[in-house]
Amino acid sequence: MTAQRRRQAWLTAMPFLFVALWSTGFIGAKFGLPYAEPFTFLFIRFVLTLALLVPLVQLMGGDWPKGAPLWGHIAVSGLLVHGAYLGGVFYGIYQGMPAGLASLLVGLQPLLTAILAGPLLNERLKPTQWMGLALGLAGIVLVLGGKLDPGMHLFEGFGLGALASVLVALIGISCGTLYQKRFCTGMPLLSGTVVQYLGAGVVLGLGALLFEERHVEWTPTFLLTLGWLVLVLSISAILLLMALIKRGEASRVASLFYLVPPVTALEAWWLFDEQLPLTSLVGMAIAITGVVLVVRGRPSARS
Repeated sequence: MTAQRRRQAWLTAMPFLFVALWSTGFIGAKFGLPYAEPFTFLFIRFVLTLALLVPLVQLMGGDWPKGAPLWGHIAVSGLLVHGAYLGGVFYGIYQGMPAGLASLLVGLQPLLTAILAGPLLNERLKPTQWMGLALGLAGIVLVLGGKLDPGMHLFEGFGLGALASVLVALIGISCGTLYQKRFCTGMPLLSGTVVQYLGAGVVLGLGALLFEERHVEWTPTFLLTLGWLVLVLSISAILLLMALIKRGEASRVASLFYLVPPVTALEAWWLFDEQLPLTSLVGMAIAITGVVLVVRGRPSARS
């Protein structure tokens, strides 16, 4: 295999590898949150991630962002992509929202991003891509709707605070994707990720200091979960996401998030023996079809 073919194979595999890694975040939250409060959990995760990333930047001789304005833009994107998104999801699950429902709600991101990308980034989707977004939405509803017990109320077991926090996560990841695409195109991948985690970590640290008791049970389960979230999610998956945003349109990148709930459902079936009825399997196929329609068509810019 030539170098060009290897590169092309890697570029083709990047989106699917990202989905596989990103989907484990909801599983990690389910494993880890019994042992630590959400903001404390995330602050520890970010500190450990920075402890690994900063020496890596120095070792690789990577450049740092040029100029204070770019540093500011990168920090804002990090606050949205990491702080608002992860903080909202973890707090919602901590307050009783099922991880599957949280995954469904933030899975609306591709539709919200596509709607906002038009006026903000001058991206215009083709009719087939709008059809793909609609199919993706229908698919994730079928996936998670099929997992609900008959007669179970969709919003039982948690309050408005949990719902509001997950909606903050949805808005944060959508706006963060668009903000980074517009203002952070000159961001060095590795050192820029460090700046993003610094911005998000400061805010989450303040949240832990002001609103939580900061008690942690350092059990083997928590340590293994923390290690996975740091190495696989906060470093590997995030670097893949930053690379995808840099090389692709915001709407196409966002459409990948439609695949996360189905993949999460498969992981929950494997790890927790959660059942996958026929409705959920059909939903997975529909969601994948929707993503293919969005990714295959390139949005055109408005004149």
